[in-house]
Order: sequence, then C-alpha cells, then structure tokens
Amino acid sequence: MKSIWKIGTRESKLALWQANLVKDLLELQGEKAELVLVKSEGDIDLVTPLYEMGVQGIFTKSLDTALLKESIDIAVHSMKDVPTKLPEGIVQVAVLPRASYKDVFVINHSIDNNACTELLGREENDFFKEIPITLATSSIRRKAQWLNRFPQHQIESIRGNVNSRLQKVYESRWNGAIFAKAGLERIGILPKDAIELDWMLPAPAQGAIVLVTRDDNQALIQLLNTLNDYHTDLCTKIERDFLRTLLGGCTTPISALAEVKEELVHFSGQLLSVDGSEKIEISSIKPISESKNIGINAGLEILANGGTAIIQKMNLH
Repeated sequence: MKSIWKIGTRESKLALWQANLVKDLLELQGEKAELVLVKSEGDIDLVTPLYEMGVQGIFTKSLDTALLKESIDIAVHSMKDVPTKLPEGIVQVAVLPRASYKDVFVINHSIDNNACTELLGREENDFFKEIPITLATSSIRRKAQWLNRFPQHQIESIRGNVNSRLQKVYESRWNGAIFAKAGLERIGILPKDAIELDWMLPAPAQGAIVLVTRDDNQALIQLLNTLNDYHTDLCTKIERDFLRTLLGGCTTPISALAEVKEELVHFSGQLLSVDGSEKIEISSIKPISESKNIGINAGLEILANGGTAIIQKMNLH
C-alpha cells in the first residue's frame, strides 16, 4: 500500500474544495493523501466561449493525462464536466453524495437593478417575463432553456472559475447571471438573495463529484469504492446514459435529472435547440429494480420524436 495518495486537482477554489473533501474522507479512513495542482485548458483560455472549445473533457483532460503518467493517483472531477466515455486505462470508482442540482440566478446589485430586486420574494420565476433584462452564462443548456421561457431577453457569454465569474457579474452592466447552486454553496459565496430556478432542468450529473483512477490499481480502487454513494451513482448514470444516447456534446442543450423517492426513480429529460425555440421533454417513473435503462430508453424516445431533426440542424451550423 502506498504511504501517500496523490490527489490531482485544478487550482480553482471550487476544485480545491472538492479535492480537500476527498483528502479528508481518505484521512478519516487512516490513509495519507496530498494535493497535486494541475492546470487545465479550460483554466488557461478564459476568453473563448465554452461551447466553442468543447465543454466535455476540457476541465478533465489534463488530470486524466496526469493519471496515466502516474504523477497522480486520484483525479477529482465535477461529474458534469466528465465525458461519458472515459479514456482507456481510467475507471470511475466513486460518486460522492450529491449536493444541490439546481441552478440559481444571481442578481447584480452593483447597478441600478430595480428590474430584478423589486421582484424578489415572488414564489415563481415567471416574473422575469415582465422585465427586459440582460444576463450572462457560459452554458449553452442554460441559455437554451432561458430563451425558451424568456425569448425577449439578451444573453452574454461569461468565462472563468466561479469566483472570477461572480466578480465579472458585479463589474458588468448585466442584470445578473446563472450559476450552479452547489458550486457557490460549497465555497461559501452563494448570495442570500440568489433566486433558485426551480423550472430549469440541470445538466446531467450536476452537483455530483466523481473520483477516477487507473484501472490497474486494485488496492486504490477497492479503497475508493467505499466512498461511493449508491443512489447518486445510480441517478447520475441514468442521466449520463441519456446524454450519451443523444450523442450530447458541448453544443447540444441537453438536460436530465433522476431522483430516488421511496424506492422509485423519477426521471426527467429535455433536448432543446440552441436558440430555445424547439424543445422535446420526457419523463418516467420506475422502481429502482427496473431503472437500469431509463436514460437510454428516454434518449431513444426523444430521438424518435423529433430529437434527431433538432440535432441534425445543430450539426449543420
């Protein structure tokens, strides 16, 4: 058994929080671990919109390379950033209990923003229909869902880690921006008046943290397997099966959510056009024992009911 496990992580505050969580969990089991910082392409290029760079894999490729070169033993990823097919030689070994899967709208209080602040406290997010606003997001999924609901709004691209994106919002003339709630919560910067977008379906595996390692390290695989949360593992697999069945990539607005409630798996999925003008939705409920292929079957149904045409149109642009 190795004396110290090397945990690879990006340098952002959120990535470090996630890696330190894993370090703490290992140390609770009497293991020793240290963090190894690795830069990703997504951290270096902070100008190009993510959907032009290839979102899936952009934050994980450098860590996966470090794993294969044996300069680290464990890579810690936000699961929504991980491609549905892992590189040869790398295996998923644990999915930690999921945090919030929700998206939130963060209001920019640095400008005269009565349009948003006057409407805080309303229970439904549809108050946004009443006001002309400009908001920012790096996610083509969030953009498509927002424009589907509020086609009159203007959306700008925003890049950087969670902290720098939040700072950019406050230095801008935007009314606000959309963030993943889990990321802001984990590092303690979720504004108290952030508005939960209850109608917005998340990215597959949003809010989940996944651990990967080399497939030849059986001792470490067994150790990390003990950290796996069964329900989160099951639900994120279903969501990612849906994504993979739709051949979803960086330029495809695909959303999915699976939840276990009283031994039943509740699944919802969406495929939208980039401009939000077209949307296909699906939902299903199955007992856990019959849930294995929910994501695959839902994806095939969406493809058969107009999804193929939407994807083909996107591929032409």
